[in-house]
Amino acid sequence: MTTTASTTAGNSHETAPVATPRALGLAHYAARGVLEHVLARHGVTFEQQIALRAAVTAESPQTPDELVAQVRGSLKADPADVRATLDVLQSKRLLVAEGAHLLATDAGRELLDTVGAETAPISARVWGGIPAEDLAAAGRVLTLVTERANAELAALTA
Repeated sequence: MTTTASTTAGNSHETAPVATPRALGLAHYAARGVLEHVLARHGVTFEQQIALRAAVTAESPQTPDELVAQVRGSLKADPADVRATLDVLQSKRLLVAEGAHLLATDAGRELLDTVGAETAPISARVWGGIPAEDLAAAGRVLTLVTERANAELAALTA
């Protein structure tokens, strides 16, 4: 059974699905499935892409511990698993140790650029045509859900 909310616009009556935890999860996994399909063509996992992106987008060079903390914050993953992911990225020469820091290599940056170019038209089809006010509302709701879930997780693991 789908939960719906009624909205009235002028004289028309539309029934729209209400955002639920299940709907959010299904949307996440559908989008992630698309990305994982593209990543698999390049021999990279979702977790590896998240860690590589963290290194590439950092404002300053990151230590392994800083990258672990950042990726853990995003994925809620076990630190040992994140360290293993960083090791794999180094073995693939997508990250390289330079002193105390891990830096993305040119190959790592090129990989992210390629994946971005391959997913851009798909993202345009998925997101295209959604009214700006709907995107703004969804953004507010998703931000609030993320904040609350992070607070609940922090309380559970304290």
